[in-house]
Amino acid sequence: MFLKQVKIIGVPMDLGSGRRGVDMGPSALRIAGISRELERLGYKVVDHGDIKVPIPETRDPGDPRAKYLSEIAATCKTLYETVKTCLSQQYFPIVLGGDHSVAVGTISGVSSYYRERSEKIGLLWFDAHGDMNTPETTPSGNIHGMPLAACLGYGPPQLVELGGYSPKVSSEHTVLIGVRNLDPYEKKLVHDTGIKVFTMRDIDELGMKQVVLEALKFAGQGTGGIHVSIDMDVVDPGIATGVGTPVRGGLTYRETHLAMELIADSKKLISLELMEVNPILDHMNATAELGVEIISSAMGKSIL
Repeated sequence: MFLKQVKIIGVPMDLGSGRRGVDMGPSALRIAGISRELERLGYKVVDHGDIKVPIPETRDPGDPRAKYLSEIAATCKTLYETVKTCLSQQYFPIVLGGDHSVAVGTISGVSSYYRERSEKIGLLWFDAHGDMNTPETTPSGNIHGMPLAACLGYGPPQLVELGGYSPKVSSEHTVLIGVRNLDPYEKKLVHDTGIKVFTMRDIDELGMKQVVLEALKFAGQGTGGIHVSIDMDVVDPGIATGVGTPVRGGLTYRETHLAMELIADSKKLISLELMEVNPILDHMNATAELGVEIISSAMGKSIL
């Protein structure tokens, strides 16, 4: 399913991260022209606006191993319902974050929609980090380091059981791409789940084309389509400065676009989200502008 009408959903949440600023990510991406660029590609674009998110300073973070868990779970539940409704109305959902804990809500909504149609979904997760921690393994207590684990069925029940079932996506249909920084205990869960992982070394050795084609096969076989979740820190911080947890040695500009162009060519994309744009750390909104370019490539923009 590749719908020609798009609904943009903003989630200005920074409850899951360790520093402020990503709550302004949706606004930065809108200012960078996300609606205009999608309309140029021939899409009918509807902006749903932003989901309401509590401000961290007004809430008690609670358990230091899973800070702001109740607030994040409530926000993700609202997003889950919004995304599911969006799909039922035949809109292609594009979710703008916000920290990466938002992905629990997005993926839950997409997964539930397809589950009711007896179909599974595949997942391509582009990130410098694994996001496979749990409250028992986290070194920080920040939930933006836990969403992939939660979608696979590991972590706080408030996130894992969102929508009344778990997991939201199976390990055999999940691919982590661009990873280069894993916490020690996180590595064990990555190995134990058996998800497919392409590290930066794999990309260096195999090339981005082979990596993405293998990832699409892995995530797409036996599924109703593929959700793509992008953390902007997957891109090298030399060209994506406005991210909260930069790690050197990331994807180049052209590697990133090639990945998205190949995904668009596959016609398997069913939903998309882009997270962790932090305008406070950015220069003249350049990271948000790059984010718009990345989304455009995934949605079919080509050189010719």
